[in-house]
Amino acid sequence: MPTPLPQTVTWGVALLCALAVAGLWVRPGPQVRRARLLLAGSGGPAGLGPGPGGGPSWAARAGEWAGRMGQWGRERRELLCLPLACGVALAGESVLPLIAGALAVPLVRRWLEVRRREAERDRREAAVIEMCGTVAGELRAGRQPGEAMAGLTRMELGPGWPAVPAAARFGGDVSGALRKAALQPGAEGLNGVAACWQVAVDGGAGLAAGLERVAAALGAERDQRDELRAQLAGTRSTAVMLALLPVLALVMGSALGAGPLRVLLHTPAGIGCLVLGGLLECAGIAWTRRIVRAAEGPGRGRQT
Repeated sequence: MPTPLPQTVTWGVALLCALAVAGLWVRPGPQVRRARLLLAGSGGPAGLGPGPGGGPSWAARAGEWAGRMGQWGRERRELLCLPLACGVALAGESVLPLIAGALAVPLVRRWLEVRRREAERDRREAAVIEMCGTVAGELRAGRQPGEAMAGLTRMELGPGWPAVPAAARFGGDVSGALRKAALQPGAEGLNGVAACWQVAVDGGAGLAAGLERVAAALGAERDQRDELRAQLAGTRSTAVMLALLPVLALVMGSALGAGPLRVLLHTPAGIGCLVLGGLLECAGIAWTRRIVRAAEGPGRGRQT
């Protein structure tokens, strides 16, 4: 049977975890940066101008530290599991929540990475559709294909995209650069753009009409996927609600004075129920994800 965790140790770990994730709520302030630029070298109010000896003031150093902490916190959101585990450990007076929180950090990190890749994929798909519409519109207005493509230097289409406008500007292999840029997840539609570009260059066919058809096909596919996601939103919401029901039951039991955490963390029967419930919870989440992946299709399932 696990022994109760000393209060001093638990509070110490909780304080360290809170300091570690403090950057999640600290964002670089544009007002501090603007004041720093306006008052640099002008002997402004105390704390905003240069410090003694011409060095940065305490406000400038604090703003720089806050910016770094904010960036670090946004990149390490999975560390929120640690203070949450510390809170549960304090309430249940056990070290088991700390162990569970530490084990949950890599799992949450992987889940956040999957969400980030999906968001990047969606942004690239939208950027491909926007690029096709922009180039087609400029071609309809009378510009040459190379000129229209060379001006698209700020499209969010991954690291391989800058080679495309460079090839169009200096007379390189635009279709080859488009196929290389299409290797990024979400930018697969650039293969169709490359085919239209090659046909237009070799055979003199209308490039604007081809790009418009590619944009229409990609837009229809995205609309179909959005409709499917809307239909699956009910399934996801039900899974989330069922996953949170045990937490709600623990909160209600604690509010009624039943002490469910003490039973779960300090008795053999409670620990067995906790392990069994956790395994069933993981199995339910995995089964729900499998259903959603099967409904979304194999192409999207491999990305998650």
